[in-house]
Order: sequence, then C-alpha cells, then structure tokens
Amino acid sequence: MKIFIADTGVGNIHSLKTALRKLGNEVLIGLSTNMIENADGIILPGVGNFNSALKRLKTIKTKLIESILSGVPFLGICLGYQLLFEESQEGTKKGFGIFKGKVVKFPSSVKIPHIGWNTLENIKSDPIVEGVNEGSYVYFVHSYYPKPFEPIVIAETHYGIRFPSIGGKNGIYGVQFHPERSGKVGAKILSNFCKVIKG
Repeated sequence: MKIFIADTGVGNIHSLKTALRKLGNEVLIGLSTNMIENADGIILPGVGNFNSALKRLKTIKTKLIESILSGVPFLGICLGYQLLFEESQEGTKKGFGIFKGKVVKFPSSVKIPHIGWNTLENIKSDPIVEGVNEGSYVYFVHSYYPKPFEPIVIAETHYGIRFPSIGGKNGIYGVQFHPERSGKVGAKILSNFCKVIKG
C-alpha cells in the first residue's frame, strides 16, 4: 500500500516512515497533490504551532480535505490531530473543520507542556484500538488538546483534566500522542490503521 505522509518539517517523520515500512508499506513524503492522489492512506504528523503548520500545508490543504472527505483513510498525529478541528486557541487560522470542535490549552494548574508516558482510558471499541488494552501507556508532548463538539472520542487520557487522546469516525482518526515513539502499543495502532486502509 502507498501511504502519504505530509512533510510538516518535524523530526519524527523518519521514525514514522521506518515504522510504516516495517509493516510492508510504500511511503511517500512531501507536499505534493499528486502524492495525495496516488495514496491509499494519509498521515499528517505535527509538532509545533497551529498557524505555522497551516502555512506550511497551504498548497495541499484543499486537496487533503477533499481526500479525507472522499473516504481516503486518514491519521492525524499530535498537531495533525488538532488540525482536524475548526479552530485553536494557539492560532488565528481556521483548521480543516473535519471534526466539530476547538483546540484549547491545558489549565495553568498543570505543568505545561504535558510530556512523557500516560495511559489510554475508557477505550471504546473501534478498529484503530483493536488489541490495545485499557491502561496502555503512550508517549505525549503537547500543550493543547482538542475539545470535540461531536461524539468522536475513542480513548481518553487524564492530565489535570480528561482529554480525548484518540478520536475518530468513518476512517478519519487522530491521536494526541506519538505512536512512533510509543513502543509496542504505538506500533499496534499504526498496524491497525494499515488494516483500516486495506479495508
């Protein structure tokens, strides 16, 4: 299968590419609408600022949204998950608007950013979490989190407040953690996403 990774200019793309190739996929990396058209699945990774990521994705944003809405399986990672929502407190630009909701900052009562291993809780049955147990640890690095206005939550994590660490519907998924840095659990989630692509 061909999986397109949007090149958001962050350092975790190499380890993500390696993980996907181990699963037998061909990986396309870039900012090309042609690559999107030829892809069986799309992954949008991201670390950093909401506005700057949207600026970098400017040339392919419309094509990305078209592909997602047309049913091409999609996985947003960290900031890539947040970009699926309508807006963020972190920036002034509009997100993709695929999911209804907004992205907000953690309360000042907790240490920001949220860095390190934390658990997946209240896991709902979904192909993306098949074989992933309640209480499994995954690796986070973020200061903002999504607040969905629709029922898309698949798993939650507690850090001062509960936030949706995995969200999704209709083959469109987002994870707030970094699966490529989350050991066997992260590898399982990437493998499950590949199964979603295969149908």
